Formats: sequence, structure tokens, C-alpha cells
Amino acid sequence: MPDLKTFDTYHSSPTLSQSAFPPPGSEEEKEIFRRMQASFPGQYEFSFPDKLAPKTVVIIPSLTLDQEILAKIDGIVHYEERMLCMLLLLRMPRTHIIFVSSTTIDPVIIDYYLHLLPGITGYHARQRLQLLSCYDSSPLSLTQKILERPRLIKRIKECIPHDHVAHIAFFNTTPYERTLAVRLGVPIFGCDPDLVDLGNKSQGRKLFKAAGLQVPQGFEDLKDRAEVAKALAALKEAKPKMRKAVVKMNDGFSGEGNAIYYYPDTKADCTYSKILENLPQQLKVVAPDLNYEKFMQHFESMEGIVEEFIDGEKKESPSVQGVINPLGRCQVLSTHDQLLGGEGGQVFLGAYFPARPAYAGALGVKTMELCELLKKQGVLGRFGVDFLSVKTDEGWDHFAIEINLRKGGTTHPFLMLQFLTEGNYNAETGEYLMQNGRPRFYFSSDNLVDDCFKGLTPHDLIDIAMDNEIMFNGATQEGVMFHLIGALSQYGKLGVVCIANSPKKAIAYYQKTVEVLKREGGKKPFR
Repeated sequence: MPDLKTFDTYHSSPTLSQSAFPPPGSEEEKEIFRRMQASFPGQYEFSFPDKLAPKTVVIIPSLTLDQEILAKIDGIVHYEERMLCMLLLLRMPRTHIIFVSSTTIDPVIIDYYLHLLPGITGYHARQRLQLLSCYDSSPLSLTQKILERPRLIKRIKECIPHDHVAHIAFFNTTPYERTLAVRLGVPIFGCDPDLVDLGNKSQGRKLFKAAGLQVPQGFEDLKDRAEVAKALAALKEAKPKMRKAVVKMNDGFSGEGNAIYYYPDTKADCTYSKILENLPQQLKVVAPDLNYEKFMQHFESMEGIVEEFIDGEKKESPSVQGVINPLGRCQVLSTHDQLLGGEGGQVFLGAYFPARPAYAGALGVKTMELCELLKKQGVLGRFGVDFLSVKTDEGWDHFAIEINLRKGGTTHPFLMLQFLTEGNYNAETGEYLMQNGRPRFYFSSDNLVDDCFKGLTPHDLIDIAMDNEIMFNGATQEGVMFHLIGALSQYGKLGVVCIANSPKKAIAYYQKTVEVLKREGGKKPFR
């Protein structure tokens, strides 16, 4: 069994002053973090397979990403609620959960998740759940908010039973998450922040090529607008018929760090000097309310890539999700066909699970090759790979577009499916089967938005769902799961996962949900 005692003298006293810790980002802090992470494989090997093992999972759903871009997303503070699906870990009767959020979460939302636990009463689960809040809705990342509150850090530590092993689940990891892990004395099931650059756009292209994956023609490690213009000119010279190209910040996310360059019709306007001159007019930024100058400032601070815009009469945007566990095992967890929108189809709107049978298995094989390469680099935790797939006479051409060394927009829908149905995805066949051998499919979206939804509270949503029989039904293992519930009343925004025994029925659930919410949301006589 792993040693349950503290691994470092820095954590010997819960009242220790924060000033006693090594400076953030220092070599001393990194060494403490490495020692903590080295303890994790033993904890994982002995405690994870045992449903009765006493363990605590600290869930900190911080989106520690570019805060100015995040601020453009309506209801962004409620995106922390996407990781509430991990409350379903409470189905293991000796597991404790500590869930930390920026703002308090309505109890009706918590009850909504707990009532779905198979074989566990809500009361029993609630005794093993500790909800903590920063009471802070500012744009600062949740991790930074916690670091500014040493008393909250102390409370988190005190909530971990002395006989439990524990780990932290973050949305993504940066040096801020490493500092918080060290101050809590708890390892992370996620990538070492020193390795996260492997997941940026430039490094991603290099990894794809090293793993033998096809990538769009393009250029990486671009530093400023002059280099962007040179890359755009070189692409047009190499492919004269190219109409569009994509400019991406290294650390953009969900398409919000992307822009589309539209080439002029005349060859004379496609030289380096002309492109540089016309860049402000021809480059269309994906993120709303982010103008050209702001976009280029962000680009020049984090650098980025330019690559061809992949065209095709029939084009899909599949993604593959994988994990490297603490014991070094690589696994493909799921595949999706993504639904994209926004400028040039760069913004993630939703996903169909699993991906098309025509290529789901092939993409799983390609991702396993990349997974092995990531493992050799020392990567730990979940990751996702986005592809663009174009139909040809011979089959499908797959272009690797992006790698994310973090949880993503398809993580929580799949976790919901897996926790609710206790099935498994077969990466070779591209099928998800429950324990009784029956398949399940879903359609999910983080972006079900309508002004008429505004004013509907979490209580209203649950009431409407029950009245109209769209709640997930544990007996049939079908129905609708909601998330981003806290964003509904103010922003008219909601997330859904529509689970069914066929893709057609999953879409029917989605269509019924939209129809019901529009009908009920329209009943506002005082407007």
C-alpha cells in the first residue's frame, strides 16, 4: 500500500503560513511537486481499482487560460459546472469529493446530479461531498482566486480525511495549478506544467509529424504579424488556388484564438508586402468583440501558426480523447464528430458520439501512436486530438489539427455517459456498449442558447424536464442530462447531453428539448 502520510515537511502543519512555502515557479517548488507526483502511481495502482478504498478527489474546475478571451464567452464562470459530472464518482461508497468553485452553486443543481447515483442514497452521497466557494465571480481564474485565499486552502486540506489518499482533478494545468498542488500537498492527475507547451499549436504540429500523422501545409513558431504575412504569402505561392488560411495563437482554445485570412482574387494582392498591408482588413477574427489589434497583441505574446484552410465537398471534424494513466498505460477513451460554427467553422458548438464508423477505428489507431509518443515525453492525464477529415474517392483523408493536454468540451459528456451507464468504448470497433451489450449514443452541446430561455431558474428547468419526460431515466438508460444550468436564467444558455440507443433518437431528444424549452421559455406574460 502507498504511504498515506504527508510527503513533505511543508505540509506537516495545516496552520503553516503561506510564506513558508517556496516561491512559485522556483526550482524548490518544482522538486516538491516532482516528489508528490512520484507518489501518485502507487496510490493509483492500489486505490483506483478498489471501489471501497478510502480516497478523496479534490475537483478544481479552473479554466486557467487567457482571461481576456474567456471574458468574451457569456456565462464563463458557470463553465466550472461542467465538471459537476465528476460528482458521480460518489457512486463509490467510500469516496469523498471536495468541489471548489468561484461562486456558490444552487443546491437544486447538486441534488440533480446526486439523484442519478446508482445504488447510493442522496443522503449518503451528500455526507461525502464538501462544496467550497471563493464567492468571487471576477474574470480571474479559479486557481488564482484560491491561491489568494490561504484560509480556503487550509479548509480544503482539513476536509481530506487523514486515512485517505487524495489527488486533484483540474480542467487544465499551468504553473498556478502546480503552486496550489504544492500548497495543498496533493498530487495532480494531469500534465506537469513544464510539459504543457507540448500541447500548443506549434508543438502540436511537430508532434503530429513525428508520429507520422498528416497535417495541413503550414508554418509554426511565428512571432509577429510580419512572420504571419510571410507565411500567408508562402502558402499562396505553394498553393495558388487556396482561398483561405487559418491563423492560430499557440494557446487559443475552442477556436477563440483563431482567425481566418481571406486571400484577394488578384495575384498582385497576394505578395508579402500587400498581405502585410491588407492584413487588418482581410483577417477575420473568430472571437466576438476581439478586434484585429487585440488579436495580434495576443498572438505576439504567445506566438502561433499559419496553416491552410482545409476545403472539401464533404468534410467532418472528428476528435479523439485519450488518457495516459500514472502507470504509463495509454488508452483511447472516445471519439466524436464535432459540430463547429462561427467564422470559418472554428468554434466548438457540440458533438456526436461516437464518431462515424467509417473512420472511428482508424483515428483511434492514429491517436494511440501519438499517445505513445506523449508518454515518452512524460505526459500524464487526459488529452484530446482534433482532426479534419475530407471524403475522397478512396475513403477519408485525416489531417491532425490540434492537441489539447487537458480536459475539453467532449470530456464531460463522455464522463456523464460512462458514469451513468457503466459501459466501455471499444477503440477498435468505434462502439460504446453497456454491460448488457447494448449500444449507446449521444448528441451533446455546450451552446444551446436562446433569449427566451432567460429567466428560467434551475428549479424551473428541472420542473420542465420532469413534466415533459426528458430527464435521464436510469431504468431505460436514455434521456437528457443538463449542465451549465447556472447560466440559464441570466444568459439563456444551457448545456445538454442527449443519450439514446441510436443516433437518430439522440437527436430526437435534443430537438424535443429545444422545442420544450422554447415553448416554456416563451410563457412570460409580463414582458
